[in-house]
Amino acid sequence: MTKKLTCIECPVGCNLSVDVENCKVMKVSGNQCPKGAPYAISEIENPMRILTASVLAEGMDLKMIPVRTDKPIPKHLTFKAMDEIKRIRLNNPVTAGDVIVADFMGLGVNLVTTRDCH
Repeated sequence: MTKKLTCIECPVGCNLSVDVENCKVMKVSGNQCPKGAPYAISEIENPMRILTASVLAEGMDLKMIPVRTDKPIPKHLTFKAMDEIKRIRLNNPVTAGDVIVADFMGLGVNLVTTRDCH
């Protein structure tokens, strides 16, 4: 089967053709730089995403504080991760970049704040 992807690794936005057999990439074509093939392989075999969300703040200026993972997580874990984030409550002042959950879900990524709140 051939899948069509648009590469997002550089500003060119190459149209990639990816030959896939049994969920494995066999061939990538259409990439104009060396970043296209690894992107296509990752996107087909193990898609990863930076997760952005908000957590509840109690007794602070904001009711919700924006957060994100500091590295991508497996895309198939996005909903489970959101369920975990829904349980978090912050009641101490935070600064953008503060780690609020280290090793989030045992994935080796941190959940960090993206805005100051007092």
